[in-house]
Amino acid sequence: MCMYVSGGRSVSQWRSPGLVPRRSNLMFLSDLYQLPRSFLPLLWDSLPNSLSPTPSNEANSKWLDAHYDPMANIHTFSACLALADLHGDGEYKLVVGDLGPGGQQPRLKVLKGPLVMTESPLPALPAAATTFFMEQHEPRTPALALASGPCVYVYKNLRPYFKFSLPQLPPNPLEQDLWNQAKEDQIDPLTLKEMLESIRETAEEPLSVQSLSFLQLELSEMEAFVNQHKSKSIKRQTVITTMTTLKKNLADEDAVSCLVLGTENKELLVLDPEAFTILAKMSLPSVPVFLEVSGQFDVEFRLAAACRNGNIYILRRDSKHPKYCIELSAQPVGLVRVHKILVVGSTQDSLHGFTHKGKKLWTVQMPAAILTMNLLEQHSRGLQAVMAGLANGEVHIYRDKALLNVIRTPDAVTSLCFGRYGREDNTLIMTTRGGALIIKILKRTAVFVEGGSELGPPPAQAMKLNVPRKTRLYVDQTLREREAGTAMHRAFQTDLYLLRLRAARTYLQALESSLSPVSATAREPLKLHAMVQGLGPTFKLTLHLQNTSTARPILGLLICFLYNEAFYALPRAFFKVPLLVPGLSYPLETFVESLSNKGISDIIKVLVLREGQSAPLLSAHVNMPGSEGLVAT
Repeated sequence: MCMYVSGGRSVSQWRSPGLVPRRSNLMFLSDLYQLPRSFLPLLWDSLPNSLSPTPSNEANSKWLDAHYDPMANIHTFSACLALADLHGDGEYKLVVGDLGPGGQQPRLKVLKGPLVMTESPLPALPAAATTFFMEQHEPRTPALALASGPCVYVYKNLRPYFKFSLPQLPPNPLEQDLWNQAKEDQIDPLTLKEMLESIRETAEEPLSVQSLSFLQLELSEMEAFVNQHKSKSIKRQTVITTMTTLKKNLADEDAVSCLVLGTENKELLVLDPEAFTILAKMSLPSVPVFLEVSGQFDVEFRLAAACRNGNIYILRRDSKHPKYCIELSAQPVGLVRVHKILVVGSTQDSLHGFTHKGKKLWTVQMPAAILTMNLLEQHSRGLQAVMAGLANGEVHIYRDKALLNVIRTPDAVTSLCFGRYGREDNTLIMTTRGGALIIKILKRTAVFVEGGSELGPPPAQAMKLNVPRKTRLYVDQTLREREAGTAMHRAFQTDLYLLRLRAARTYLQALESSLSPVSATAREPLKLHAMVQGLGPTFKLTLHLQNTSTARPILGLLICFLYNEAFYALPRAFFKVPLLVPGLSYPLETFVESLSNKGISDIIKVLVLREGQSAPLLSAHVNMPGSEGLVAT
């Protein structure tokens, strides 16, 4: 087991307690155990206050405060954090795609312990960072993929290995025609600007970078820009918005994986891990911002994409378009898959759990806005939970809708990452809004239980209820119930038995008179459904008659209508039913003429009869609507 201690040194450097930490901040707990017990207080007191771990607010905390650096100057989000053994030496490093705020250039940083090991500039803002295995050759070292702008930069052994660029998109024909006219000096720059602005407002396809740059110029700079770029061809390039990995053909942890890219032009691309060619392309109704994948590409996989239109789309193998859609009431701020449940964080300060078919399972309200989300997976105990960083400086850990733990930080957490770091399996890495770096290690004896760190009864149990005072009527009723309790119970039981008897008699009468729309006999398994259409005075009455048997057709049925002839007129009040094939619903249509000029409606009885029998097999009472046509006249 290893532990990252701010200002820590190797055993050879701890000869004198007064030494200032120099090179490495990595310290093994096994080395600490070998030191004399009287030496440990001196070791702890020698740590500088600015680099000492953050004090824990809970005496029974499940986490060890390994490192806290408020001046780390790391600004990123959870999608740009990754943990991997980049050199195959068993030492896991932290990969950070730093956004570079304050006008600084974005950078790729690799941390070993709390120190930055390597740092390299990036041409554009990073969108996502992940590690994956490209091949089966030994030694098995993962590759690092960083999505930035329209490209994916692949590193092996922290050296540039491959650069994949998204294919260019066809330009807008109207935009191309305008630049061709500008090339031949047929239009002036001011007219070109007006036409491009109208295209930008009306066209569904966005303009090219060249046209967008031209629209941002002042009037005095337009002519020089047109002369410089009018001979160049227009190129429309999309960018990557999100990225994740998908296993190729095996579910092993070190199996070969494909890269899955979400682009600004509402597409999902699956890349081959060796040739970096596009294996599959899927279309979405909106731009994807979060991705979650399960399964293998060559076998079967499910892909969930949270998009900017507030919906989550589920795609499966060999499907070019979404199979299911989950409509959210607010914009998603995070998407995490826990076993077979999709956990979504929304801007309404709530977590939602959905199945892969879009059925909502639960909802949990958060005490503050959700800034970031990620998965906590403890392999030793088979635990999977969701971590949610909130705007109030807390990190809540949930398993389904049960709160397991709350971590309080000095500042709001903007990115989370949990996994193996260094040689410690369960390490939590957090970066805050101010650029601080926080590293915590989960205790090996820690066990997450529902309810988090709060032991004993829930807080609601200690709240006093506002019980009203006992009135005189309440006291009289209580005395009456005590004195006549036996008689009241007998009266209740008598009424209950009478209710059951009346219900049984009514049900028996309905069966004997065939008042039910579903046949009660096994010889004629039928089902009847009636529907009325129209405003009046002429209505269309449609009867749907279905033979519910599995293999036997039914023949020799009749339909009879019973109605008040003073109110309605039917062209056919009695007709034969054709042969009923099992499983099919037969629509039988007729027209009903309303004769009342006062808008009075009545009931029409529909009877299904067998030839030669007087008792009906089925019956239905159709409540006719009032004739609006006659009322209006």
